[in-house]
Amino acid sequence: MSETATTVRVNLGERSYDVHVGPGILDDVGAHVHELDRSSAIGKVFMIGNPTVDALYGDRVRRSIADAVGAAPIDIQIPDGEQYKNFETLTSIYDRVLAEGADRGAVLVALGGGVVGDVVGFAAATILRGVRFVQIPTTLLAQVDSSVGGKTAVNHSAGKNLIGAFHQPAVVVSDPDTFTTLPDREYRAGLAEVVKYGVILDEKLFDLIEERGDEVSARAPQLLTELVARSVAIKADVVERDEKEGGLRAVLNFGHTVGHAVEKVTGYSRFLHGEAVALGMVAAARLSVKIGACSSDVPQRLEALLTKLGLDTEIPSDIDRAAIEHAVGFDKKVRGDLVTFIVCDSMGACSRKPLRAADIRPAL
Repeated sequence: MSETATTVRVNLGERSYDVHVGPGILDDVGAHVHELDRSSAIGKVFMIGNPTVDALYGDRVRRSIADAVGAAPIDIQIPDGEQYKNFETLTSIYDRVLAEGADRGAVLVALGGGVVGDVVGFAAATILRGVRFVQIPTTLLAQVDSSVGGKTAVNHSAGKNLIGAFHQPAVVVSDPDTFTTLPDREYRAGLAEVVKYGVILDEKLFDLIEERGDEVSARAPQLLTELVARSVAIKADVVERDEKEGGLRAVLNFGHTVGHAVEKVTGYSRFLHGEAVALGMVAAARLSVKIGACSSDVPQRLEALLTKLGLDTEIPSDIDRAAIEHAVGFDKKVRGDLVTFIVCDSMGACSRKPLRAADIRPAL
């Protein structure tokens, strides 16, 4: 293990696992896979990713796994992009894993961003009624959000992430060095999720990003390791108290109700997830002011920080607001004609409020 690595424990009883964060720890992946043998014998190991990430890190991870477990993992490549987070991609994983004769000891290793992690996690949750999987997130967004907490899913024509399951990873290995190869747009999109944690639960984290925004934009390695570890610790605490989103965990959806709707009405091709979440957070903060939940300084600070980080804060005028409102009505959090909307009470604090989709329209 790298001496500079930080480990965050997600305590969920028998489903507990560690999230290791630190520069250079891609070389430790094999050791962490091998450790799984202590709880249950490891069968065939499948490494699943997309060609873009595989060209950057695939050989390194394969070598680490082969050295540790004595056999190279079986490679499966899936297309890159949110539009491929679907049943067709999922079926291609099923077909290959089952054709290779996998048993309940199989381990699926997800190497890539949030799309890879979500699809591989859902495959692991459903193949043979559940096998173990390892998350190796290579984007900022995936490291601070989707790789932790056990939410797995594919998209449906009716909406994002509507078909899925809760299935916790066996271990997460997050190497901030992978951010050096992220395109600027991907990196900025990931920052939206870090900002989210500050808005909803940790004002000091928000203050830190405000004060050191230039270093954040410059991808300062030590600072990024701290931001990832702090974000993971916040999410781990929420997941431990509400694993399957019965209440508290819904706060992690701040900005996502409108963000997911924007993604849907633009065919999951115009915005990266974090970009849509940034738009959704601003809408949520403005709505919070309109309903008297918080003061106007919250959206003002949020918009200023997002702008400083290079993220847009206004939903483009050519996107139909009525279509967004309609898409909100199909959100996973809808109960009857009400959607559980996350509003700001102050910077670093939020709450859940049931609203009609039409109530959200003015904030768009």
